[in-house]
Amino acid sequence: MAEVEAVQAEETRVDKRKATEYKTDLKPIWCPGCGDFGALTAFYNAFAEVGIDTKDVAIISGIGCSGRFGYFIKSYGFHVVHGRVLPIAMGTKVANPDLHVFGISGDGDALAIGGGHIPHMARRNLKMVYVILDNAIYGLTKGQASPTSPEVMKTGTTPTGGFEKPLDPVLLMLAYGATFVARGYTAKYKAVSDLIVKAMSHNGFAVIHAISPCPVFNKNVTFKSVSQLVEDIPEDHDITDRMKAMELALDKDKIHLGLFYQIEEPSLEDKLGLQDRYAMKIDSTARMNDLLERFQ
Repeated sequence: MAEVEAVQAEETRVDKRKATEYKTDLKPIWCPGCGDFGALTAFYNAFAEVGIDTKDVAIISGIGCSGRFGYFIKSYGFHVVHGRVLPIAMGTKVANPDLHVFGISGDGDALAIGGGHIPHMARRNLKMVYVILDNAIYGLTKGQASPTSPEVMKTGTTPTGGFEKPLDPVLLMLAYGATFVARGYTAKYKAVSDLIVKAMSHNGFAVIHAISPCPVFNKNVTFKSVSQLVEDIPEDHDITDRMKAMELALDKDKIHLGLFYQIEEPSLEDKLGLQDRYAMKIDSTARMNDLLERFQ
């Protein structure tokens, strides 16, 4: 019995991957203290827990501080033009459904120039994980207001304070009908890692809004200020209740963290598979002859 347990333990140990296996030789170039470091650690840990092979991962990243994300993870990667993460991710996944596709965007990349793609990805329900690293600022271009910047924030483009209401990524995803909606906080990278693991097993469009403070250009959204507001979603929350999830997202007193909403619906891949099977049943020669007869 002891020998069997020893063999099982050895097999588990061999199969268990280390987070360091997913690191590339390139070192992150983010500013010291950037919240994106926590997100990167969360990805390493999530991949190690799942035991995924690097050849089965594709990371599509956009423009901004988060755009460099794919350079630091051993995987296939595509650093795309501003706001076009989701179309490229969809093409990648449809071309090779066996890949685990991850989209990485900042708040500007996702919700400004790229915002028009989100509702269509949600309604298609493509099986992928989309992570929005939200620092509420355009950090790479040195501190302009973004779609999630608080109204009171003074920036290079809002020197007297903002006058536009910030967007709420979680509320938007719920309204669009995404089938998996979660929020994490990169200072709590273990919780973010758990959300990534759950999102990877979801059969559909899984979105994680990750609050990732910028210590250099955003003095309004800091680790200190966010840490005072965050609170885990209650354990008894019904993740299939979209209206309750919206109530949590609309809470003005607390920033809730965790899984807001998850339901099971056919993914785009499921639907494409049905379409393929339907097409295979069609006698294309007979159909072509029918069309030729109709238009002669």
